[in-house]
Amino acid sequence: MKKGILSGIAAYLIWGFFPIYLKSLLVVPALQIMLHRVVWAFVFVLFLVLIRKRWHRIRNSLLNPRVILIYTLTAILLGVNWLVYVYGINTGQVVETSLGYFINPILSVALGVIVLHERLRPLQWLPVGLAGIGVLYLTLQYGSPPWIALTLAFSFGMYGLIKKIAPLSSMDSLFVETGILFLPALAFLLLSESTGSGAFGHQGLQINLLLAFSGVVTALPLLLFGQAARLIPLSLLGILQYIAPTVQFLLGIFLYQEPFTSTRLVGFATIWLALLIFSLEGYWNRRNQTAPATAM
Repeated sequence: MKKGILSGIAAYLIWGFFPIYLKSLLVVPALQIMLHRVVWAFVFVLFLVLIRKRWHRIRNSLLNPRVILIYTLTAILLGVNWLVYVYGINTGQVVETSLGYFINPILSVALGVIVLHERLRPLQWLPVGLAGIGVLYLTLQYGSPPWIALTLAFSFGMYGLIKKIAPLSSMDSLFVETGILFLPALAFLLLSESTGSGAFGHQGLQINLLLAFSGVVTALPLLLFGQAARLIPLSLLGILQYIAPTVQFLLGIFLYQEPFTSTRLVGFATIWLALLIFSLEGYWNRRNQTAPATAM
């Protein structure tokens, strides 16, 4: 249990402080950063797969067309999520990216109801409705939907939904997902280099190292998260997931001094209230379910 908790905390802290890493790459276009994350993450995970001798198991799984379809979809969702996230960070919208991951837990519940026909307990409808009101309020006040937050929430929510039926382990699945994106990403980066618009090798040693190491920073928290998901209850993992957007939000306000008006405060507060109700309802429900067993 302790190992799982530490793995989960480590994963969410890396994700939480990731904006600092990306801010050091401001001279690199967002698309190139995302593609470098794909390429170097694939290289890093390939090394782990070979070290652990998992290649034959992965190869056998890929003989199934259903597996290929599943991981093609998750790879696309992962690529969209990474690109929009990098764009949001490097255009000074760290606070809005944090909003996407505050919304994500409740959106995942809504997707479970709509797609998987899961049933909500009566009190669970309240936070779902409140979150929807918060997003609608921000949309009306902005004059347009907070598209960065919504894209991050929907892409990662759908990613999690599809992963529920995915057969491979976290390491194997990340290897396949980055492998699917690897050749297109590498081709685009090589094309950029040939036309003189590529950043790698042209922005100094520090930028080269940061781009190369982005693969480790990308893959490591996903692997830690996968380990935590296997070792600790989902309810505890759900509480830990608020670490990342909270750290991102605080970075946006206090380190990068992004504007946070009273209008945004009302919208965020509505969503935070929804998360609080959602978490407390889950805690009370689990407590009521375990109380009879404890009494025995």
